Amino acid sequence: MFITPFSHFSFRSFLEKNGKIWDLIFLYFCHLIISVMKKTLITAALLACLTWIASAQSESAKFQMEDRVYVDGIRSVTLLPVDQYHGEPVAQLGLGDEQLVLGFDDLEEVDRYYKYTFIHCSHDWQPSDMNPIEYLDGFLEDELEQYDYSFNTIQHYVHHQLVFPTPNMRFTLSGNYILLVYDDTPDHPVLTRRFLVAEAEMVGMSGSVHAASDVNDRFTKQEIDFVAYTGNYLIRNPAMTVHATIKQNGRWDNAVYGLTYRSSSPGELNFDYDDGRNTFPGGAEFRTFDISTLHSNADRIVGITFKNHENQAYVLQDDARPFGAYESRSTMRGDCLYRNRDLPNPFSEDYVNTHFTLKSNFPFTDGDVYVFGKLTDWQIQPEAKLHYNDTYQYWETDFLIKQGMYNYQYVYVPHGSDIIDATYIEGSHFETRNRYSVYLYFREEGSSYDKLIGVSTYTIE
Repeated sequence: MFITPFSHFSFRSFLEKNGKIWDLIFLYFCHLIISVMKKTLITAALLACLTWIASAQSESAKFQMEDRVYVDGIRSVTLLPVDQYHGEPVAQLGLGDEQLVLGFDDLEEVDRYYKYTFIHCSHDWQPSDMNPIEYLDGFLEDELEQYDYSFNTIQHYVHHQLVFPTPNMRFTLSGNYILLVYDDTPDHPVLTRRFLVAEAEMVGMSGSVHAASDVNDRFTKQEIDFVAYTGNYLIRNPAMTVHATIKQNGRWDNAVYGLTYRSSSPGELNFDYDDGRNTFPGGAEFRTFDISTLHSNADRIVGITFKNHENQAYVLQDDARPFGAYESRSTMRGDCLYRNRDLPNPFSEDYVNTHFTLKSNFPFTDGDVYVFGKLTDWQIQPEAKLHYNDTYQYWETDFLIKQGMYNYQYVYVPHGSDIIDATYIEGSHFETRNRYSVYLYFREEGSSYDKLIGVSTYTIE
């Protein structure tokens, strides 16, 4: 019966007489509504996932698969294992207590809504042909919630920190990863960092660093030879499925990618070459300075002042040394350590406008010279470019860096090139105590990604 507000029909009596039937009808409609809601939620979730994937892919041109900062005011970016001051950003699957920590300072007083996600990459740092749900367990993105304000500093900043993986976002696959931090949406990238996730069970590796086998490079280059013991991994076609990467110190720009084995025996893959493909210019030991105190002149600092509302530090003048003898020196291999010796409180390190000068007996007419190292994020930074001072006849530059102990060197970039030459000014010696990281990747048959199955580090013997 059709019921209207004007009907004389008693709805109450109808329920009393037909209660069981009405209950069944009511339950049916409840079930129908719940089913529709479930399908709607699942559909919405899938649509959101696909939208996120499409967005990340369409916006990928706005950031690069490398260590880089995309907005002004972001400084002193670090990505390290938890509770370590130096080291490679490598975690391992299945080890719940092994985490990495990202840290960076925001010097600008701009409201930003920091979020982050992860992008899986191939062995040569190209985006993998996979959806995020294939390598992430949990959310596809999350917020950066931990931050602290600088303490008693001239240059105010906010220090942001992220410890990962978290219960909300965990990795299910090994390999190369990009950590993307952005402001609200991926089309506003803030920074990207490379890091690696290794298999829970890794292969054994042994190797050495020594003078190059080629007699022409004997005194200027270093060779890295190593052997991988495949263990429980069944590798049928290693020439196509196994690749190695060699990285010198903290640099990715001159890394050797896609290195295949030279010879093999049961359970072993040998990467011992003598044709130069596994060699690097030795370079020279890094130069050093210390601005961890602003109350006195520390290592290789000739002056500390306060000018233009900024702390100013002046590094001892350097000399170009392309043909000099090898000089042994204890260094951090281009790294740095943020520190304030005068006020050892957390986030008390101030920023210092640091001045560099370089004396050279030969001109730089076909290229440009830059200060280089972790202090420039291992990148060619415009502010770190040296300019010639006609009055004093030396090259100079100055830029803002955080208090601490630093390594650096001068590199040369020819005009029209993006190749960074660390030997043009510093020289090159086979004795230099560089650190080499070797990463071994394996793409199983039928798989669409490169597993990281081996990690090892070597220094000169």
